Amino acid sequence: MKTHTTLTATVWQEGDDYVSLCPELGVSSCGKTPEEAVSMLKEAAELYLENAVALGVFREIEPAVRSPFRCSSPLEVALT
Repeated sequence: MKTHTTLTATVWQEGDDYVSLCPELGVSSCGKTPEEAVSMLKEAAELYLENAVALGVFREIEPAVRSPFRCSSPLEVALT
């Protein structure tokens, strides 16, 4: 039986495409719409997690995956 968790998806537009990123895993994907970018990211994240379990390295990323705390916030930085 599979368990589920909620991770973060950040999406932004680059040209005509949308890029999606899961910061907890460092996994990204893209699509022609924001919804497609998130859908492709979900697939990439699930494959990443399956591989982490198969390779025996899930413990290294488990704290980020299992943490109940999620926060996204604008971060203002200077551009030079």
